[in-house]
Amino acid sequence: MWVILAIFSSSLLGVYDLLKKGSLKNNPFLPVLFLATTTGSVLFLSLAISSRTGIISGESIIYVPQVEFKAHLLFFLKAILVGSSWFFAYMALSKLPITIVVPIRSTGPIWTIAGALLIYSERFNLYQWLGIIIAIIASYMFALAGRKEGINFKNNKWVLAIVTATILGSASSLYDKYLLFHYDRMAVQAWFSIYMFFVLLPFLLIMWVPKRKESPVFRWRWTIPAIGIVLSLADFLYFYALSDPTALIGIVSVIRRSSVIIAFTLGAIIFKEGNIKRKAIALLGILCGVILLVLGSY
Repeated sequence: MWVILAIFSSSLLGVYDLLKKGSLKNNPFLPVLFLATTTGSVLFLSLAISSRTGIISGESIIYVPQVEFKAHLLFFLKAILVGSSWFFAYMALSKLPITIVVPIRSTGPIWTIAGALLIYSERFNLYQWLGIIIAIIASYMFALAGRKEGINFKNNKWVLAIVTATILGSASSLYDKYLLFHYDRMAVQAWFSIYMFFVLLPFLLIMWVPKRKESPVFRWRWTIPAIGIVLSLADFLYFYALSDPTALIGIVSVIRRSSVIIAFTLGAIIFKEGNIKRKAIALLGILCGVILLVLGSY
């Protein structure tokens, strides 16, 4: 069952990436990010209030239990990690082709597994080293493909931004393992989603509001709140899958990142981006690297 949930979560993440790219077209990224996030915050705030007032019963799968003050501090820390990751990801996606951004993001499980190995002082085995080497070579192939589009991976700040977003996202995944071991899945998802509003609000007020007249005009699109809704559903299925005691976090992470296939394929068709063959080969290399890492970790 948890595998099916992870597959559905992955499918929604692919749609989520496309909604982001469509929303960011000719739009400043900060208000798009803030409004999309606020949609998720409002959604989970309503669930938390309904749970507190008894509208949602304790037996419901969407019930949000009460937690102590320490837990709220830990959830706020997760919101900072996720908010920072999203900030860099949205900034990069507003400037780079989706067929460059999405595959780089697909390396997330590599850093997650590598981080877990380092944290627990484990050694890399043959499969893991092969996975890392293949992923690095595949990433370099993306650099070669990007240069044909005028993108220099070495000196491009937007590429640096998406790499930073990926590393921060991996750190958040490692943190998820700790939080889900100690707290209810709905408490984790609901409260960090609510706190995302407070994490991103200063970015909006300091970096965009004072300069909004100098930046591109913000255009409202229905895809903006859809981002928050689709991501909330994807994360709900992700946390629900991990709540199964038989679920393997490494496998779930890889399945989730297979969303790159949906986003890459539809993105290439919808946004008509170039060098698809070269990028597809690099994408296959990254996915092979991720699979080898997982195989070597169990």
